Amino acid sequence: MSGVVTFDTDIHHRRTVRLKGYDYSQPGAYFVTVCSYHKAAILGEIQEGSVLLSKMGRVALDWWKRIPSKFGHVILDQYIVMPDHLHGIIKIVGADPRVRPGRMSDTVPDQGAHTGAPLPKIIQWFKTMSTNEYLRILKQDRALDSSPKLWQRNYYEHIIRNETELAEIRKYIMSNPLELSLPGAVDGLA
Repeated sequence: MSGVVTFDTDIHHRRTVRLKGYDYSQPGAYFVTVCSYHKAAILGEIQEGSVLLSKMGRVALDWWKRIPSKFGHVILDQYIVMPDHLHGIIKIVGADPRVRPGRMSDTVPDQGAHTGAPLPKIIQWFKTMSTNEYLRILKQDRALDSSPKLWQRNYYEHIIRNETELAEIRKYIMSNPLELSLPGAVDGLA
Protein backbone atom coordinates (compact mmCIF):
# COMPACT_ATOMS: atom_id res chain seq x y z
CA MET A 1 0.00 0.00 0.00
CA SER A 2 1.48 3.36 -1.06
CA GLY A 3 -0.18 5.52 1.63
CA VAL A 4 -1.64 7.85 -1.01
CA VAL A 5 -5.26 8.80 -0.40
CA THR A 6 -7.26 9.28 -3.57
CA PHE A 7 -10.22 11.62 -3.76
CA ASP A 8 -13.51 9.75 -3.54
CA THR A 9 -16.61 11.95 -4.05
CA ASP A 10 -18.72 9.50 -2.00
CA ILE A 11 -16.49 10.00 1.04
CA HIS A 12 -14.78 13.38 0.55
CA HIS A 13 -17.60 15.76 -0.17
CA ARG A 14 -18.07 19.25 1.17
CA ARG A 15 -21.59 20.54 1.52
CA THR A 16 -22.22 24.21 1.13
CA VAL A 17 -24.93 26.21 2.87
CA ARG A 18 -24.78 28.88 0.19
CA LEU A 19 -27.88 29.44 -1.90
CA LYS A 20 -27.33 28.17 -5.40
CA GLY A 21 -27.39 31.05 -7.88
CA TYR A 22 -27.49 33.78 -5.19
CA ASP A 23 -25.25 36.81 -5.82
CA TYR A 24 -23.30 37.26 -2.57
CA SER A 25 -21.94 40.62 -3.78
CA GLN A 26 -25.37 42.24 -3.78
CA PRO A 27 -26.32 44.66 -1.00
CA GLY A 28 -27.69 42.99 2.10
CA ALA A 29 -26.91 41.83 5.61
CA TYR A 30 -25.19 38.51 6.22
CA PHE A 31 -24.72 36.66 9.52
CA VAL A 32 -21.35 34.90 9.52
CA THR A 33 -19.74 32.40 11.90
CA VAL A 34 -16.07 31.49 11.49
CA CYS A 35 -14.80 28.64 13.71
CA SER A 36 -11.28 28.03 14.93
CA TYR A 37 -9.48 24.96 13.64
CA HIS A 38 -10.92 21.87 15.38
CA LYS A 39 -12.98 24.32 17.47
CA ALA A 40 -9.97 24.86 19.73
CA ALA A 41 -10.58 27.53 22.36
CA ILE A 42 -7.56 29.62 21.35
CA LEU A 43 -9.35 32.96 20.96
CA GLY A 44 -10.14 33.49 24.63
CA GLU A 45 -12.19 32.24 27.54
CA ILE A 46 -15.51 33.06 29.14
CA GLN A 47 -15.47 34.37 32.68
CA GLU A 48 -18.62 35.54 34.46
CA GLY A 49 -20.55 35.91 31.22
CA SER A 50 -17.86 37.93 29.42
CA VAL A 51 -15.23 36.94 26.89
CA LEU A 52 -11.62 37.59 27.85
CA LEU A 53 -9.70 37.54 24.57
CA SER A 54 -6.35 35.81 24.23
CA LYS A 55 -3.58 37.23 22.06
CA MET A 56 -5.08 35.36 19.10
CA GLY A 57 -8.57 36.59 19.96
CA ARG A 58 -7.29 40.16 19.82
CA VAL A 59 -5.66 39.40 16.45
CA ALA A 60 -8.96 38.02 15.10
CA LEU A 61 -10.87 41.05 16.40
CA ASP A 62 -8.33 43.47 14.93
CA TRP A 63 -8.52 41.90 11.44
CA TRP A 64 -12.32 41.71 11.63
CA LYS A 65 -12.45 45.45 12.35
CA ARG A 66 -10.20 46.10 9.33
CA ILE A 67 -12.66 44.59 6.85
CA PRO A 68 -14.33 47.95 5.98
CA SER A 69 -10.97 49.59 5.31
CA LYS A 70 -10.15 46.86 2.79
CA PHE A 71 -13.65 46.61 1.31
CA GLY A 72 -15.19 50.07 0.95
CA HIS A 73 -18.65 48.67 0.24
CA VAL A 74 -18.88 46.87 3.60
CA ILE A 75 -20.13 47.98 7.01
CA LEU A 76 -19.73 45.84 10.10
CA ASP A 77 -22.74 45.49 12.34
CA GLN A 78 -22.81 43.46 15.59
CA TYR A 79 -19.94 41.01 16.15
CA ILE A 80 -18.23 39.08 18.91
CA VAL A 81 -15.14 36.91 19.23
CA MET A 82 -15.83 33.81 21.31
CA PRO A 83 -13.25 31.28 22.60
CA ASP A 84 -13.55 29.05 19.52
CA HIS A 85 -15.43 31.12 16.94
CA LEU A 86 -16.39 34.57 15.73
CA HIS A 87 -19.94 35.73 15.01
CA GLY A 88 -20.54 38.83 12.95
CA ILE A 89 -22.99 40.66 10.76
CA ILE A 90 -21.53 42.03 7.55
CA LYS A 91 -23.56 44.52 5.55
CA ILE A 92 -22.73 44.92 1.88
CA VAL A 93 -24.08 48.37 1.11
CA GLY A 94 -23.45 48.72 -2.61
CA ALA A 95 -20.64 49.20 -5.05
CA ASP A 96 -17.10 49.62 -3.78
CA PRO A 97 -16.47 53.39 -4.02
CA ARG A 98 -12.84 52.75 -5.01
CA VAL A 99 -13.95 51.11 -8.24
CA ARG A 100 -14.50 53.57 -11.09
CA PRO A 101 -17.13 52.71 -13.69
CA GLY A 102 -15.72 51.01 -16.77
CA ARG A 103 -12.58 49.80 -14.99
CA MET A 104 -11.73 46.61 -13.18
CA SER A 105 -10.88 47.04 -9.51
CA ASP A 106 -7.30 46.75 -8.30
CA THR A 107 -8.60 45.43 -4.98
CA VAL A 108 -11.15 43.06 -6.49
CA PRO A 109 -9.70 41.86 -9.80
CA ASP A 110 -12.28 39.20 -10.58
CA GLN A 111 -15.34 41.41 -10.13
CA GLY A 112 -16.84 43.85 -12.59
CA ALA A 113 -16.64 47.59 -12.01
CA HIS A 114 -20.29 47.74 -10.93
CA THR A 115 -19.80 45.87 -7.68
CA GLY A 116 -17.41 44.96 -4.91
CA ALA A 117 -16.09 41.73 -3.51
CA PRO A 118 -18.68 39.08 -2.69
CA LEU A 119 -19.00 37.73 0.85
CA PRO A 120 -16.76 34.66 0.25
CA LYS A 121 -13.87 36.92 -0.88
CA ILE A 122 -14.34 39.13 2.20
CA ILE A 123 -14.22 36.16 4.57
CA GLN A 124 -11.28 34.65 2.67
CA TRP A 125 -9.32 37.90 3.10
CA PHE A 126 -10.14 38.04 6.84
CA LYS A 127 -9.08 34.43 7.39
CA THR A 128 -5.89 34.83 5.35
CA MET A 129 -4.76 38.02 7.07
CA SER A 130 -5.51 36.80 10.59
CA THR A 131 -3.86 33.43 9.87
CA ASN A 132 -0.72 35.17 8.57
CA GLU A 133 -0.45 37.10 11.83
CA TYR A 134 -1.17 33.92 13.81
CA LEU A 135 1.74 32.19 12.06
CA ARG A 136 4.05 35.15 12.78
CA ILE A 137 3.10 34.95 16.46
CA LEU A 138 3.72 31.19 16.55
CA LYS A 139 7.13 31.73 15.02
CA GLN A 140 8.03 34.54 17.45
CA ASP A 141 6.78 32.60 20.46
CA ARG A 142 8.42 29.42 19.14
CA ALA A 143 5.12 27.61 19.69
CA LEU A 144 6.01 24.97 17.15
CA ASP A 145 3.74 22.41 18.81
CA SER A 146 0.67 24.53 17.99
CA SER A 147 -1.47 23.87 14.95
CA PRO A 148 -0.39 25.86 11.87
CA LYS A 149 -4.08 26.41 11.11
CA LEU A 150 -6.17 29.06 12.81
CA TRP A 151 -9.56 28.60 11.12
CA GLN A 152 -11.68 25.72 9.92
CA ARG A 153 -11.81 25.41 6.16
CA ASN A 154 -15.30 26.82 5.57
CA TYR A 155 -17.63 29.14 7.45
CA TYR A 156 -21.34 29.45 8.12
CA GLU A 157 -23.35 32.27 6.59
CA HIS A 158 -27.00 33.22 6.62
CA ILE A 159 -28.70 35.88 4.51
CA ILE A 160 -30.62 38.19 6.85
CA ARG A 161 -33.96 38.83 5.19
CA ASN A 162 -35.67 41.49 7.35
CA GLU A 163 -35.33 43.84 10.33
CA THR A 164 -36.95 41.38 12.76
CA GLU A 165 -34.41 38.71 11.87
CA LEU A 166 -31.59 41.27 12.11
CA ALA A 167 -32.70 42.25 15.63
CA GLU A 168 -32.90 38.58 16.71
CA ILE A 169 -29.41 37.83 15.39
CA ARG A 170 -27.96 40.94 17.06
CA LYS A 171 -29.49 39.78 20.35
CA TYR A 172 -28.11 36.27 19.84
CA ILE A 173 -24.60 37.62 19.18
CA MET A 174 -24.59 39.83 22.27
CA SER A 175 -26.02 37.14 24.56
CA ASN A 176 -23.69 34.40 23.28
CA PRO A 177 -21.07 34.73 26.09
CA LEU A 178 -23.73 34.67 28.78
CA GLU A 179 -25.49 31.69 27.20
CA LEU A 180 -22.22 29.74 26.92
CA SER A 181 -21.30 30.47 30.53
CA LEU A 182 -24.38 28.53 31.71
CA PRO A 183 -23.75 24.89 32.75
CA GLY A 184 -24.29 22.47 29.88
CA ALA A 185 -24.70 25.21 27.25
CA VAL A 186 -24.06 24.40 23.62
CA ASP A 187 -23.57 27.07 20.94
CA GLY A 188 -26.06 27.32 18.11
CA LEU A 189 -29.04 29.22 16.82
CA ALA A 190 -32.42 27.91 17.92
